[in-house]
Amino acid sequence: MYLIAIGWLYVALMMAVAEATNTTGSVLGAIITFFLYGVAPVALVVYLMGTPSRRKASRARDAAAAAEWASRQPDAGSQAPADAIAPVRKEP
Repeated sequence: MYLIAIGWLYVALMMAVAEATNTTGSVLGAIITFFLYGVAPVALVVYLMGTPSRRKASRARDAAAAAEWASRQPDAGSQAPADAIAPVRKEP
């Protein structure tokens, strides 16, 4: 995926260089061309293509946090606590 993005940025850069060196072109037009034809579309595509991996990483973080929280809760297991003390009753 990154190879295609780098290739597209190269093509956009060459378009910008051609516009800047043309007799009727300008450097400002070349900069605008590079950003509108190169940087903006590539940034959008890379962001959209990375969404599934970001979502997967977020779910993994949430699952790890939930597992850690559950392990810290008292009496989270099925066994009785090891340090249980019987209550003391008063004599009538």
